[in-house]
Amino acid sequence: MVPLFKKSYDKFECLLCPHFCKLAYGKTGICGVRKNTGEKIELITYGVLSGYSLDPVEKKPLYHFFPGHNILSIGSFGCNMKCDFCQNFHISQKVPESLVPEVTISKIIKDALSVEKNIGIAFTYNEPIISFEYVRDVAEMVKKEGLYTVMVSNGYVNSEPLNKIMEFIDAFNIDLKAFNNSFYKKLTGAELEPVKNSLKQIARLGKHLEITTLIIPGQNDDEKEMALQSEWIAEELGKDIPFHLSRYFPTYKRDTPPTPEGSLKKLFDIAAVNLDYVYMGNTQSNTGQKTICSGCGTEVTVRSGYNTTLVNLDEDGKCTCCGKLVYKNFTFS
Repeated sequence: MVPLFKKSYDKFECLLCPHFCKLAYGKTGICGVRKNTGEKIELITYGVLSGYSLDPVEKKPLYHFFPGHNILSIGSFGCNMKCDFCQNFHISQKVPESLVPEVTISKIIKDALSVEKNIGIAFTYNEPIISFEYVRDVAEMVKKEGLYTVMVSNGYVNSEPLNKIMEFIDAFNIDLKAFNNSFYKKLTGAELEPVKNSLKQIARLGKHLEITTLIIPGQNDDEKEMALQSEWIAEELGKDIPFHLSRYFPTYKRDTPPTPEGSLKKLFDIAAVNLDYVYMGNTQSNTGQKTICSGCGTEVTVRSGYNTTLVNLDEDGKCTCCGKLVYKNFTFS
């Protein structure tokens, strides 16, 4: 079993993420949910859910993991980052005083098996890494039923816990929030390098990986930075890693105006020079929604909102025009 904490003088030190919070008795870490209860650091939100919904898998967003299917999505409370632009701040930045588990793991499994075109469970909405024990327990039971598991995360986790997580998670979407450390320190309260390390670790093991960057005007929309970011992804992770550029809207503590669609398109074009599959999200535009075979340029998937139409693909996820494998995780059923 991977160690998640250790004794540090009169405190416990959390080993889950790079904050390494040292907690006195009764105190919780930066995440708000891991607490020194006297004998250990305990997850106080075990089994407590903030969200429970059947979503299109594209909503995670995952465009290359069983496209056109659904996934039962669950989330809890808390986060180990403090992003001033958080889209889910009402659950990530505040933990309720009353914590009562209302949905059993057996019900989650039953629902996951009964709903239409469902491939499994996604741990999402807030930061799932901080709920390590609960995610592990649910995921291991889900996988016993032959279903898949997905984690939507900020990637701010230490190497040893991440190795364990990859034993029970099949696919990841990781937020690479920017490609400069000053952004991370100022806007998230974290650092860039551990996230880059997590991405490399996931890619090395061959897990399905997609990346999302929320583009905030004046913060991470520099064109040179996007060129460097997309080059790094191609060189360190692979040209075929799907990369999602998402349009920002003002929320929480940040009132910067929304990302201009023209700016998003420029960054899309820059990233597409280095990467085979770049997408645009949170936008009314149809640009950056289709999947085009990187081998021959044939259109293989058309998306409108969360409606997905698969074309020019065989039953193995290969382009019928050139035979190139587009989707490793794929089924028509």
